[in-house]
Amino acid sequence: MGVPLLKEELPVSNKIWTRGFMMIFLANFFVFLSFQMTSPTLPLFVKELGGNERYIGLVAGMFLFSALIVRPFAGQALETKGRRFVFLFGLAFLAVAIGSFGFMMSIFLLCAMRVVQGIGWGYTTTASGTIASDLIPAKRRGEGMGYFTLSGNLAMAFGPSFGLFLADVLTFQQLFLFCGALSLAAWIMASTISYKKVEQPSAPAKTKRFDIYEKSAVAPSVLVFFITVSFGGIATFLPLYTMEKGLTGIQVYFFLYALALIFTRMFAGKIYDQRGHQAVFIPSTLFIVAAMLLLAWMPSNMILYIAAIFYGIGFGAVQPALQAWSLEHAARNRKGMANATFYSFFDLGIGFGAILFGQIGYLFGYRSIYLMAAISVLISILAYLWILKKK
Repeated sequence: MGVPLLKEELPVSNKIWTRGFMMIFLANFFVFLSFQMTSPTLPLFVKELGGNERYIGLVAGMFLFSALIVRPFAGQALETKGRRFVFLFGLAFLAVAIGSFGFMMSIFLLCAMRVVQGIGWGYTTTASGTIASDLIPAKRRGEGMGYFTLSGNLAMAFGPSFGLFLADVLTFQQLFLFCGALSLAAWIMASTISYKKVEQPSAPAKTKRFDIYEKSAVAPSVLVFFITVSFGGIATFLPLYTMEKGLTGIQVYFFLYALALIFTRMFAGKIYDQRGHQAVFIPSTLFIVAAMLLLAWMPSNMILYIAAIFYGIGFGAVQPALQAWSLEHAARNRKGMANATFYSFFDLGIGFGAILFGQIGYLFGYRSIYLMAAISVLISILAYLWILKKK
């Protein structure tokens, strides 16, 4: 018999909106508000430092690749060090990294600090999604994850526009210090979540040395990679694309996008719980393809706004469905690694998209970015049909 272990575990309720869930919801909101405020303003800062589209893509993608590298370690740490330690550790890195952006006076130093941010992002978002899934009743996981991701969507509704507004009235140093303070606020929120210690009957089996992913989460994670490639093109280059087109609706775009996300999340999770991913995936991804084609065309603000609504509906439905799918068949002691696997591919898609589209935008113009993004999402549809056929 092994020595009994004390494992950190969250108290579970039959309700979704418990105090613990509200705290993780708020902490995640502040994390994503900080992220969404820097997404459209960092490219402007890189321009001020003398960088072009290639450097913008590099700066945008660097932190996501460092997040990708640390996620497997974050997934293991969630099971060995506990949820609280991993979450607070990641939030501390985020606060320091983001707050220092404005003091980086070269693109090289900015890239280095983005790597630090990626470490914090990898630990933080892996932990927050796992904590949320721990708190949600299993039979309501699709619905609960839909509500949880609303915290990020609410941040998206206000973050980009608020960040662009502050960039006009504050220096970049002041702007990024404010964003760092938001991550500090998230740390305070996270520290109030209550955990309890429960006894396990015996020592768990040894973890494989190179255990870096959860097998049951691979299929939905690969699909989310091809979808989030499109997000790399939107978050990084859409503000510059609209400026080139002479359009003034970029702040409205992000607001309408977030509203569509929020509206969709109200019912998409329930559809997943009742009918599975088969009822969600194809319609959602077709909306995203349509949005990308509209952005490639984009003759007016009205088309920009329609693209925002289409993308919000599509992404708002497919992301929580794929995340719930990635957790569905994972054992309880593998939820952290399942979340790490999902977010690794999620980040890889955004980072790969930002760097790839930086090259494409530099060589062929911004319009080509969104045509390539549409092709990437179509690949996800073909991959999904292949996965269904193999079952």
